[in-house]
Amino acid sequence: MLKANKDSYDAIIIGAGISGLVCGCYLARAGMKVLIAEQHLKPGGYCTSFKRKEFTFDAAAHSIGGLTTYGNLAKIFKELGIDRRIKIKKYDPSNIIITPDHRVSFWTDLDATIKDFEMIFPHESHSIKNFFLFLIQPDLQSSTRMKNWTFDKLLNSYFTDRKLKAILSFPLILNGGLPPSLISAFIGAKIFKEFLLGGGYYPEGGMQALPDALAEQFKEFGGELRLSSPVKRIKIKDHDVTGVVIENGDFIASRYIISNCDARQTFLKLLGKKILDLDFKNRINDMIPSLSAFVLYLGIDGSINNLPAAGTNIWILSNYDLDNVYLSAAKGNINDIGGYLIYIYPDKKRVLAFVSAPFKNKKFWTDNKEKFSTCFINKIEKDAIPDLTKHLTYKDAATPLTLFKFTRNYKGAAFGWACTPSQLAITDFRKPSFARGLYLTGHWTTKGLGIPGVVYVGYDTAKMIIRKENRSLMNNIVL
Repeated sequence: MLKANKDSYDAIIIGAGISGLVCGCYLARAGMKVLIAEQHLKPGGYCTSFKRKEFTFDAAAHSIGGLTTYGNLAKIFKELGIDRRIKIKKYDPSNIIITPDHRVSFWTDLDATIKDFEMIFPHESHSIKNFFLFLIQPDLQSSTRMKNWTFDKLLNSYFTDRKLKAILSFPLILNGGLPPSLISAFIGAKIFKEFLLGGGYYPEGGMQALPDALAEQFKEFGGELRLSSPVKRIKIKDHDVTGVVIENGDFIASRYIISNCDARQTFLKLLGKKILDLDFKNRINDMIPSLSAFVLYLGIDGSINNLPAAGTNIWILSNYDLDNVYLSAAKGNINDIGGYLIYIYPDKKRVLAFVSAPFKNKKFWTDNKEKFSTCFINKIEKDAIPDLTKHLTYKDAATPLTLFKFTRNYKGAAFGWACTPSQLAITDFRKPSFARGLYLTGHWTTKGLGIPGVVYVGYDTAKMIIRKENRSLMNNIVL
């Protein structure tokens, strides 16, 4: 028997990830009565921090991109007042890519970045400049064409040098979960623009500061946030959502339900297979998730000489064949880590490193977590931080299984669905036609990836609902 709850809401958001929090802020700001129900004890999803001994680590997200004059993120943060709640520092260079024979930096000054590339690849000088300028201001015709291209097809339209193309596209494996031969050119270009050309931002106090600021702003707008409150069911009648059932059995009524959690969990578990159209059920069962990640959390004694630049994303690529790098990661090949990222925290006493990894199963990661950690640390010691093992004071790791348990993302996927051209911008994943009043937001919508992407999807989802409600404050959220 369901226990009726005396409260009812205009909108209930399932999950306090970044996209759900942004969506909730806009809805509450427009005067709607909004509840966010989060299964974890803190908001943020992958964008959270945790403390172990004297060290505070970021769970997965470790920097912010897109906070530039040509990005939506800065506009949304300013509009919501988030820019007044947190202090964010920009690190320059934002990214450094290191290969067996090259080292290239991404600077705040675009001309300096272009110059770095031109010095290494002078024979591609003209194409380098044109490619970077295109990413900053793509024309409409090219943007439309890119939706059916892979990123390597885009690169091939500019460059011939194999090593240059590998350097430009390597970060897509770790920031998008796919090699250039598979990832959508549209998504690849957005990742490049937001994380490489517009990256390097880190909030004072760690990544947890961002969801905490959004949560406080949401409550100030009049929203209600319930932590440790998993939603067990989305209720529907005559194809209209009516509310949710939470873990304690309470039914809470609402006219709109916005899911900021895993798409399979939303449709197959919370909503139920019987409600789904047959075509949609087949489509969701055929969808492929992105790879997950293996994340190292290392504490060091602070006396290591020649550490890589603190606050900068350091990309280490040891094999220019990115398809092999991806396939090795997808197989979970412990002894063949072809590319990874390390991040030295500003205090130079903490290191975060991650590499793409498959979900596998509980036994695989129980048997191999320590082996993978040891191989990964030895690889970092050889490539980037000499004598690392002598200076370790703490180590731990998150496996794909850890990420699944933490967020309930299908197979611990790091980026929702794999961003191939065929899995891009599927309309029913935002607003399913068979469940009126149900919306998805976040990286499982096939519309947004990374913090800039999910922030924009959260804003856009709220805009759709407010437009339908015809609220008087609609004009206040148009960017």
